[in-house]
Amino acid sequence: MRWKAALAALAVSATGAAAQNATTYPFEGSFEDATFSVESAIVGQGLVIDYVSHVGDMLNRTGADVGSDVKIFDAADIFIFCSAQLSRKVMEADPMNVAHCPYGIFVTDREGEVAIGFRNLPDGPMQEVQALLDSIAREAAGQ
Repeated sequence: MRWKAALAALAVSATGAAAQNATTYPFEGSFEDATFSVESAIVGQGLVIDYVSHVGDMLNRTGADVGSDVKIFDAADIFIFCSAQLSRKVMEADPMNVAHCPYGIFVTDREGEVAIGFRNLPDGPMQEVQALLDSIAREAAGQ
């Protein structure tokens, strides 16, 4: 029984730590305006969006299937993209940086609070990618 409590405590602390590993910026406007702004900022860097993951829709659609009635987001999308030039540079420095590719910028709406953000990357060569993500997120958020 103790192991279940320890496991639950570990899961909560791991979730909290993981949540701390993102940078977010508030967006003054609608979710739709924020997604348009992110798309424009990514394309404006000369990058191609490979995929848009509609995570909020998936979570809302599958909640009952997994026994939950908790609404996490009103809406949440993740824009997936890559930079051939930057990816080559960081993977030449360490081929295991492939674990961080492709890159993503997310837009969330929780009870009318819209935010734009990205997952923080490790120190070293990946900080150049993080600077790109930060630049895109700041531009999209109007920062």
